[in-house]
Amino acid sequence: MTITKEQVLQALEKVLYFPKHDNVVSLNMIRDIHVHDDHIHFTIFFPSRDERNENVVRDACVKAVEEAGGKNYMIDVKIDYPRNPLDKVGKIIAVASGKGGVGKSTVAANLAVALSKTGARTGILDADIYGPSIPIMFDVEHSKPEVYEEAGKQWIVPVQNYGIKILSIGFFVDPGKALIWRGPMASNALKQLFTESDWGELDYLVVDLPPGTGDIHLTLVQEVPVAGVAIVTTPQEVALADARKAFSMFSQKNIQVPILGLIENMSYFTPAELPENKYYIFGREGGRKLAESSNIPFLGEIPLVQSVCESGDSGRPSALKDDSIEGKAFGVLAENVVKELGAVSSRQ
Repeated sequence: MTITKEQVLQALEKVLYFPKHDNVVSLNMIRDIHVHDDHIHFTIFFPSRDERNENVVRDACVKAVEEAGGKNYMIDVKIDYPRNPLDKVGKIIAVASGKGGVGKSTVAANLAVALSKTGARTGILDADIYGPSIPIMFDVEHSKPEVYEEAGKQWIVPVQNYGIKILSIGFFVDPGKALIWRGPMASNALKQLFTESDWGELDYLVVDLPPGTGDIHLTLVQEVPVAGVAIVTTPQEVALADARKAFSMFSQKNIQVPILGLIENMSYFTPAELPENKYYIFGREGGRKLAESSNIPFLGEIPLVQSVCESGDSGRPSALKDDSIEGKAFGVLAENVVKELGAVSSRQ
C-alpha cells in the first residue's frame, strides 16, 4: 500500500500537542514532509524546548502515519526548535550607571569600538528604551534594519558601521516623539531585540543599559546570560553614591551578575594645547577610591576632553583615533574589561 504526502499530513492531524490544546498540523508544527520510495520524512517543530513531550509527540506521529498506511515505510522524524540568536555570541557585557548624565552611552559606544579594534567581532545593543542615543553616536540614526523570514519567523538584521553590529529601539520609533511605554512594554521590546535579531557570530555584545535600576535591568539579567557588568560613574560624590546602589543591585542574590569593575568618566580635563596637563574639575580619584573600598576592580579613567563629546555628536566614536588621549584611554579600558572577563570565567 502506498501513501502520499497529503495522507501523511491528514494522519498527523489526529496527533494532539496538549500544551497548546490543538493538533500538530493546525499548530504548524509539521515541516518538510517527504515521501520517497520506502521512506517517509518529516520534521516536528516545537515552539520552545519541551523534552517532556518530545518523545510522546514523536511516537504518536509515527503511530498515526503507520495506521494511515505507512507500516511498510521507514519513518524518519526530526525534532527541531527555534534557533537561539545568542548561541553564537561569546560574552555579553552590560554597561550600567546609577544615574544619568555620567556619559554611560559614550563609554559603551567607545568600549565597543575599542574591543573591535583588538580584532574581536563586536556588537552593541542600545537597551536604553526611553532615551536611545547609540544610533547617533554611530552615525546610523537614519538607517533601518533589514528583516527576513525563516521557518515562519521574522528576524532583524543589525545595522553595521565601523565593523560593529548595532541595534537600538531608536531604529523603530519616531525620534521626534517621546516613547510613552509602561515597564512591561519596554521589557518586551528589549527581549525582542535580543531574541529576534540575527546577531551571527560575535565575540562580544556590549549592552548600553538605561541609567538607574529598574524593569529593563531585571529583564536583562533574567532573560540573557550576562557575563558581567561595568558600572560608569564620575568623580563627584553624588554620582559615586548612585554607583554604590548599582553595585548593590547587581550583587543581590536573585540577580548575581559579576561586576567587572568601575569606570570613572570625566576624570580630569586636559586641554588640547597642553596634553600633559590634568585638571581634576570634579574631584580626584573618587572612582578609584570607591572601587578599592568596595573591593571591585577599577577599570580605568576616561578624560574630559571636547573631542569625546564632538565625536559622539558627529557619529564617529573617539576610540577610533589611536593616537589621541581618549583613544588610548578607551584602549586601556577594553584591555581591562577583557582581563576581568577572563578572571570571572576562571572563577566559575
